[in-house]
Amino acid sequence: MKHLFLIAALVLVVAACNLSSKLKSTNNSNSSSSSESTTSGGEQIEQANPTAAQKAAIANGQEVKWDQQGITWTMPASWNKQEVRNETFSYGGGGAFLSGNISTMDPSFPTDVSIKAMYESAKTSQKIGKYDEVKWVEIDGLRGIQFRESKPEMADDIRRLEWQAYRKYAGQSQLVTLILSTNGANFPKHQDELYGILYSMKIVH
Repeated sequence: MKHLFLIAALVLVVAACNLSSKLKSTNNSNSSSSSESTTSGGEQIEQANPTAAQKAAIANGQEVKWDQQGITWTMPASWNKQEVRNETFSYGGGGAFLSGNISTMDPSFPTDVSIKAMYESAKTSQKIGKYDEVKWVEIDGLRGIQFRESKPEMADDIRRLEWQAYRKYAGQSQLVTLILSTNGANFPKHQDELYGILYSMKIVH
């Protein structure tokens, strides 16, 4: 009887191990299929998908290139060049602006850790009211963080829509920062064109 009990126990252990392996395999399969639309932390990644109003706001616009950085946008025809340099970019019109900045990082810089920390910091700021929108948004295949400042206390204060991402370009590891802004009073009027410009971006990476 003792031998029968040991055999039965061994059978149960083997069966449990096989079941555990199958469960792990299933979980890994599910994780792989969902990783296409979520971060490693489980947050959803949205694809840049402009609304009809956002598309209309830049319809018949001009193609503007930041040649030094391989970035292109569609902007309203009324927007004009402010400054375009190797690491800084500025265009604007009607009191609204797009500013770009490139920060070159050391090759060993942990970009994945950094971008996750930036996201968590922005979410914390959202909880205390600094931002009213924080999310992962992928534009032209490059995943970044999009965050929008809450309505400012004073109507003349600047309100910003920002997007940040890391990329590899020209052999460098870079942080790309884009800021689309206008004053608080005019933000609702310009909002569609700001989002339209941002989501029209084509970026080499």
